[in-house]
Amino acid sequence: MLKNIDLTREVAKEEYKRLKDDADLKLGCLQRQVKALGVPVIVVFEGWSAAGKGTLINELILPLDPRGFTVHSARGPTQEEAFYPFLWRFWKLTPTRGRMAIFDRSWNRRVVTDRVTGQVTGKQLRQAFEDIRSFERQLTDDGVAIVKCFLHISKNEQQRRFKALRASATTSWRVTNDDLRQHERYAEYLAAMEDMLVETDTDNAPWTIVEAHDRRFATLKIFTTVIDALERRVPAVERNAETPPTPASPNPFKTTVLDHVDLSLSLTPEEYATRLKKAQGTLRELEYEIYLRRVPVVIAYEGWDAAGKGGNIRRLTQNLDPRGYEVVPVAAPNDVEKAHHYLWRFWARMPKAGHITIFDRTWYGRVLVERVEGFCTEAQWRRAYREINGMEQQLAHFGTILLKFWLHIDAEEQLRRFQEREEVTHKRWKITEEDWRNREKMGHYRDAVEEMLHRTSTPYASWTVVESNCKRHARVKVLETVCEAIRKRLDHNA
Repeated sequence: MLKNIDLTREVAKEEYKRLKDDADLKLGCLQRQVKALGVPVIVVFEGWSAAGKGTLINELILPLDPRGFTVHSARGPTQEEAFYPFLWRFWKLTPTRGRMAIFDRSWNRRVVTDRVTGQVTGKQLRQAFEDIRSFERQLTDDGVAIVKCFLHISKNEQQRRFKALRASATTSWRVTNDDLRQHERYAEYLAAMEDMLVETDTDNAPWTIVEAHDRRFATLKIFTTVIDALERRVPAVERNAETPPTPASPNPFKTTVLDHVDLSLSLTPEEYATRLKKAQGTLRELEYEIYLRRVPVVIAYEGWDAAGKGGNIRRLTQNLDPRGYEVVPVAAPNDVEKAHHYLWRFWARMPKAGHITIFDRTWYGRVLVERVEGFCTEAQWRRAYREINGMEQQLAHFGTILLKFWLHIDAEEQLRRFQEREEVTHKRWKITEEDWRNREKMGHYRDAVEEMLHRTSTPYASWTVVESNCKRHARVKVLETVCEAIRKRLDHNA
């Protein structure tokens, strides 16, 4: 691919000025349109050292309103960022709706630089390609316009530019040892870049190769690429804006997972006290082990209203070191969170290596409450199964232990607990009108739960249904399941 590109293409100065002036006007107009329509835009610059990324980024942003974009320079992860999945730091930088994010290098470093230097090989490399494709598709499915430009120069041209930069005291600092190593291993980097372009070139986020020997030609090609992408995106958004959200349709997907849950399971107070104490002690020891071995753990709680999530989480954390875990209660998204992809706020709260994060309600709200209440379109919640599985797979590729619990009670037990909350003064705050309203839709929610359990129970992130009519049984089952999963992973990694 890269070997056969004609790098001698040029543009005359007079023609360049005429075309560039026209492109500046178009790009400024399109920025205002995407802002008005709430379209987030990501422009990625990858390519060789000394290919002119900084200069060309500056050309791109000059006609733009500086209040509407942010430029990110992505080098290797910091010491803190290395404790998270490699896409974590890029999720945090994704733009809000209507803004542009421009990346000088990006997440693709993982499959080029880290590959050539031997930090990522074999299975890790295959997983990285898979994670990148999944990440970009999640963003574009949510309406993000992604434009990816690869700046290509020959080895001789790179050497010429390095020599020119090093000849001046004011520019010599721009040539780093990493740049020189890239030049020395040009053939290896070329092969890795070829693979990156092939593996991550998709219909939703295609690559544009920019012949960068001539700055004027490269500038015009980048402008044309960005303008074309935004011009295609704007009318599509305007068309979709005329289509009202689709209400949740009756779900023909029928399974019997919940029908076979034995809700009669229970523990006597004596059994409960013994097993609870043992499991809590074991989990405290395992918390220390995962910290030493830098293993992240995510524990996700979903379940019916009044199923006992709060009490279950309290018993789970009762004996833990509070410096090693965090409980994240999930409510309706705020305005800032709504301006991002719905998974953005959950990525921001994922644990770093060696820590535990417990989510009291989760990203599954997309396929539960948002589906049933019509807060998203049918196309959006159907797409969410793939997006959620993709996110959880990315966490698993990083080595995260991911446990997902559905706390299940029957309608009669839920009614009893609702009535108890209304009657007991110190529990009254737990019951709201929304709880009663949700109960009336229990059949619709049950359909959503059944489909969720089926479509998102995977080898790397399976669901555990917890029989919760007896709170004692539910608390012990969760604790023992968590201990077993952590112990199994630690034994496997030993």
